[in-house]
Amino acid sequence: MLCQVFPENYSQQLAEKVERLQGLLPKAPNLQVFESPTEHYRARAEFRIWHEEDDSFYIMFDQENKRKVRIDSCPMALKSIADLMPKLMDALKANEALRRNLFEVDFLATLSGEMLVTLIYRRKIEGDNEWLEAAQALKTQLPINHIMGRARKQKILLDQDFVTETLHVDGKDFHYQQIENSFTQPNPYVAQHMLHWARSVSGKSNGDLIELYCGNGNFSIALADCYRKVLATEISKTSVASAQINIADNGIDNLQIIKMAAEEVTEAFGGREFNRLKGVDLDSYDFSTIFVDPPRAGLDDLTRKMVCDYDRIIYISCNPETLARDLEVLTKTHNIEQTALFDQFPYTHHIESGVFLTRK
Repeated sequence: MLCQVFPENYSQQLAEKVERLQGLLPKAPNLQVFESPTEHYRARAEFRIWHEEDDSFYIMFDQENKRKVRIDSCPMALKSIADLMPKLMDALKANEALRRNLFEVDFLATLSGEMLVTLIYRRKIEGDNEWLEAAQALKTQLPINHIMGRARKQKILLDQDFVTETLHVDGKDFHYQQIENSFTQPNPYVAQHMLHWARSVSGKSNGDLIELYCGNGNFSIALADCYRKVLATEISKTSVASAQINIADNGIDNLQIIKMAAEEVTEAFGGREFNRLKGVDLDSYDFSTIFVDPPRAGLDDLTRKMVCDYDRIIYISCNPETLARDLEVLTKTHNIEQTALFDQFPYTHHIESGVFLTRK
């Protein structure tokens, strides 16, 4: 069932993922497997709201038959979200200003204890003082740090649109601003494993690191003390802004992030000039390692070729099929040294993996 967990089947489903990954990467040695908790592991959860006369409840849609499924509990979600869900629904049903035309409720929580709830409506809420007062009251009645109201072309903050997560890795604390409705790692427990693995294969390099697709700085911040200098790129304006805040919050002084697509980085190293690179002295970097965490489509042709120019490659993948395709090219010039499976999404077919390669 949607949102449910099956701890008794966890070992079997994980073994099937390992077998599948090994089938796609038959030459991949030293596979490390990083498990997820069997329940209460998702820091994000989104639910549509269904109204039937005086009743309202959470629903999700079954992707196979498109039918709605009532959700009364969600043991996949962090315990703080799972505990809040029924209390919040009772409060919403008890207040017509909050319930009327409510379309969706989104939860964003952290291991460090913060909770952001977004209420999405199919009606105007801007200027609705009754709604505003009721939403403000929720923060005093329930364990909610921040509330947002959304409607078409409307966004009301009570009082901010982000939480700050703290991940504990190798005896260090890393702090990350995570903005509502932008990408963050959904499973913070496995995210900690991923950072640990990336740090372990990095070692203590004397060279510099370049990272593509850096998001809010999740990996680059945790890897900064493994390298002399780090240059990271990201195309999302929102993620770049968060990354700059995260750099400051973590006291990182050897990391620079620029807003560029991976394809543009390839062109920049080929000699094309970009205004966004003004003030960035590319010649001052001695890149020994490249880190890539591409979207499901994997690396494009130009980036795949560029990646082969580096002595060391750290590749995080959310799609083992495109990873296998890319490795057919990368292994012509590099050897696979380490591989990892991160069970970011238990009880699903999704596989998150990591590969560390060195030049032949």
